[in-house]
Amino acid sequence: MKLNGICDLLPFLNFLKDHSIVYRLEHMRSDSIMVTLTLVGARVEVDFFDDHIEYSVFKGDERVLDDRQELFRLLSKDT
Repeated sequence: MKLNGICDLLPFLNFLKDHSIVYRLEHMRSDSIMVTLTLVGARVEVDFFDDHIEYSVFKGDERVLDDRQELFRLLSKDT
């Protein structure tokens, strides 16, 4: 599937639906619509602009952690 921009958003969403991939739509930037989906071991963010797409893949090992101090240390780093 070739993605050229916002005109391909609906076909992309139908592709995700056909493959039983749950997604979320967000409008965080004034010039794009973001589709966020989660795969095993990765979160994917796809931004649809007028004339192109951009995407990011965030990978992890999916460990379950329980260190509350570390959680708040991580959260405080970004603020």
